Amino acid sequence: QIQLVESGGGLVQAGGSLRLSCAASGRTFSSAAMGWFRQAPGKEREFVTAITRSGGSTYYAASVKGRFTISRDNAKNTLYLQMNSLKPEDTAVYYCAAASGRFSIATIPPPGEYNYWGQGTQVTVSS
Repeated sequence: QIQLVESGGGLVQAGGSLRLSCAASGRTFSSAAMGWFRQAPGKEREFVTAITRSGGSTYYAASVKGRFTISRDNAKNTLYLQMNSLKPEDTAVYYCAAASGRFSIATIPPPGEYNYWGQGTQVTVSS
């Protein structure tokens, strides 16, 4: 069992920045690949970014590549999402998620493999 709690969401103007955090407790954080998803009203949930157990490899959706940075601090059991150059279309509820299956240390699990979820944090970008 892994418990996840996101923080850091809020209202920001277009072009601004926000940093989301996801604090993990329970099972060993370092044993799970981690990801961020988002869901805007009326839209499908989007797989935004992910990071391997060790932090050595990352994945970014095309919509955020070059603007968002995922990172993790296994000593602090915390996942981060630095979001720069925010756009109104980034407005959504952002969820952190953990994939606790038996993946190699270098694997980015596909979206369907994330089995622990936080409650979400709202990010609103005004134009």
